[in-house]
Amino acid sequence: MPNNRIITVQDVPVTISKAELDDYICITDIAAVKAVNSRAADVVRNWLRNRATLEFLSTWEQIYNPDFKVFESEHFKKQAGLLTFTPSVSEWIEQTNAIGLYVKKGRYGGTFAHKDIAFEFASAISPVL
Repeated sequence: MPNNRIITVQDVPVTISKAELDDYICITDIAAVKAVNSRAADVVRNWLRNRATLEFLSTWEQIYNPDFKVFESEHFKKQAGLLTFTPSVSEWIEQTNAIGLYVKKGRYGGTFAHKDIAFEFASAISPVL
């Protein structure tokens, strides 16, 4: 079975990647729908700046990731909302040892999120998507 497959959601192609035991969904593909005047990566980055997003991600990681660095995640949450706070997904992963998100570079790349997180992302950027 191939590692990636494409599904279409409301005429939007979305990549799903099989990673170890579960599916990860490309939230960059989902963000492309909302990124009419900006880059999809910027939509993802702005979502990551939100305190509610960081609370959700931290809670998810604490439940499913025994190696999650809770103390480091507090650093992100304290800065949420500041104009100078522009975290990247890669920084979140590297500093907290997160497993719910991963970045795939190159062609067919993007930010992939565990399906629980991807559904939360989709509802945050567009309740009807």
